[in-house]
Amino acid sequence: MTIFHYDVDADGIATLTWDLPGKSMNVMTLEGLQELNDGLDKAFADESVKGVVITSAKKDFAGGMDLNILAKMREDAGDEPAKGLFDGTMRMHHLLRKIERNNMDAKTNKGGKPVAWACPGTAAGIGLEIGLACHRRFVADNPKAKIGLPEIMVGIFPGAGGTTRLIHMLGVMNASQFLLEGKMVEPKKAKGAGLVDEVVPADELLSAAKEWVKGATDADIVKPWDAKGYKMPGGAAYHPAGFQTFVGATAMVHGKTQGAFPAAKALLSAAYEMTMVPFDVALKIEARWFTKVLMNPSSAAMIRSLFLNKEALEKGANRPDVADQTVKKVGILGAGMMGAGIAYVSANAGIEVVLIDQKQEAADKGKSYSEGLLDKGMKRGKVTEEKKAEVLGRITATTDYAHLADCDLIVEAVFEDVGVKATVTKAVEEVIGEDCIFATNTSTLPITELAKASKNPEQFIGIHFFSPVDKMLLVEIIKGAETGDRAVAKALDFVRQIRKTPIVVNDARFFYANRCIIPYVNEGARMVAEGVEPALIENAAKQLGMPLGPLQLTDETSIDLGYNIMKATKAAMGDAYPQSGADDVITALYEAGRLGRKANAGFYEYDEKGKRQLLWEGLRAQWPNAEEQPDLVTVQHRLAMAQVLEAVRALEEDVLLDIREGDVGAILGWGFMPWSGGPFSWLDILGAERAVAICDDLTARFGERFTTPELLRDLAAKGDSFYGRFGPEAAKAAA
Repeated sequence: MTIFHYDVDADGIATLTWDLPGKSMNVMTLEGLQELNDGLDKAFADESVKGVVITSAKKDFAGGMDLNILAKMREDAGDEPAKGLFDGTMRMHHLLRKIERNNMDAKTNKGGKPVAWACPGTAAGIGLEIGLACHRRFVADNPKAKIGLPEIMVGIFPGAGGTTRLIHMLGVMNASQFLLEGKMVEPKKAKGAGLVDEVVPADELLSAAKEWVKGATDADIVKPWDAKGYKMPGGAAYHPAGFQTFVGATAMVHGKTQGAFPAAKALLSAAYEMTMVPFDVALKIEARWFTKVLMNPSSAAMIRSLFLNKEALEKGANRPDVADQTVKKVGILGAGMMGAGIAYVSANAGIEVVLIDQKQEAADKGKSYSEGLLDKGMKRGKVTEEKKAEVLGRITATTDYAHLADCDLIVEAVFEDVGVKATVTKAVEEVIGEDCIFATNTSTLPITELAKASKNPEQFIGIHFFSPVDKMLLVEIIKGAETGDRAVAKALDFVRQIRKTPIVVNDARFFYANRCIIPYVNEGARMVAEGVEPALIENAAKQLGMPLGPLQLTDETSIDLGYNIMKATKAAMGDAYPQSGADDVITALYEAGRLGRKANAGFYEYDEKGKRQLLWEGLRAQWPNAEEQPDLVTVQHRLAMAQVLEAVRALEEDVLLDIREGDVGAILGWGFMPWSGGPFSWLDILGAERAVAICDDLTARFGERFTTPELLRDLAAKGDSFYGRFGPEAAKAAA
């Protein structure tokens, strides 16, 4: 299997073309690294070769590193995993440093061969790191392409020299948007930021790169940091300007991460140290901090959940073994915010859409939502007039159910009421084909109950979209008691088409995501009723790594929604309903008309433009602060365990079928502590024995809702872990 194809033209220019077999996008593998190294050695040793161009045979350059490489480095090192990771990282550094220096004389900086980077599209992670090592960077003028270093998003930072090179190129402040935020930009912005040198028409990409190689001089191929008199842009850490940069950067990082993301802190530490030493020493500093991050359980958990597990779920890890169920035409019932959002992502994915509402005006308004999103995309240069016309042309807005006749999937998104949904289900089944799958979008209503209105319950399934649909990455698929495999496969294939991440759960009250979110927001409201300082509650959550505190999250989702869920749950559970102080707080705010952000009043105050201000002073007036406040850790344990114990119970009760789905779903669905890798990863980091001790303490102090699930107690007793017992490796061993 050839990954990097080697070719030399009549002008003596060697082209290394990256083309990973069987993949639509290149990712770097160990074999790929070796072939790149061998190709470079061949070109640099051949006196007839004047220079090198590195490019891709695919429409994009690379999607980054196959992170399984990191696991292989650890495994190969046996009892010294840190050494294995450090040595493996340094091998990558030596490879990319070879591009920069090749045959160059150490004293005169002469004798090297020019290497150009010809990037046809997206270049992420090591794809860009290869480019940064090249002497000239050419990128095709492709507005769909993205250039950047997104590693921080999966709990690490660029470790193949990208951190060192970008800081030495741009300075710490300018590099931080790409390193600390994982920002990806289109080619022209990449050029403006200094990431690339030239943006050229796609059909001139290779010729432009080769032309530069032919004319490159010794001076053209000396990197700034290898030239005499180099000074760090913005100043080194000991320079007054550099010192101010690090003061600001440290504050910015802590403000955004609350100290919860180890990779961000490690990256800043590496940057600080590398500004004060020679370039090759800086590479070793990068490798050392990169290794330290990789050895952190948090980073390992993030990589597993946000890369390996997420990728496995998107590829259909739990898809039933039935024929392809690609959706050709989807009928969407209800053109409100949810239905309109589903229509947009479907049409944008190339699926024909019928968008139905009771009145034509409402259906048209739903279609106009897509038009608004496309117009925003045009203003940002991401959508063309032709693309807009194509997407809108796929959406038929109507009141006539007859248009549903040839749909192969229905997504019902009408009002959250069993009776209303039953009426719609029966009406639709009169016109759709016998093979059409019927999906209901609901966040709380039991799928098995809703399926009673269907003539074909085996073709009836739940699909829970999160709002706003165009931005949220997760879709929760819910199997009713009679849901068949084809319905599950259809839902999974549809979610794949619209480029979301699916999880599949069994039917139960609140399914999985809402089952875990509700205790979190309730615990926050309960603490308000107890007299815990509201700011302490919110700050404790943010320092855990939650994107929103429970009070802010309640405002965002609306307090009337919480009130209605509370009423419905009371009605369903009757005397078994556990009344709490949270109910009193939510009811009081509801009755006062403080319905959250949408009402410009909730737990928080808002200005006339709807911008969130301070916590409402009325909270302290109605629920005075207790004289003795709990410590930060106690508040954090309450907020965290409120969520993770429900996740464990969902697994225990077979609502959740795969802990990978539990972890990925928690992070993508409601932003659960991304640094932890998800609820099950966090419990494994914490250790089952420690988790049980915390639960027992919380139960004694705050009530039975913190009672340790038997499954967690059993893991503690046997010294086991969730991934040790239920992870994919355990499943393989048991098979």
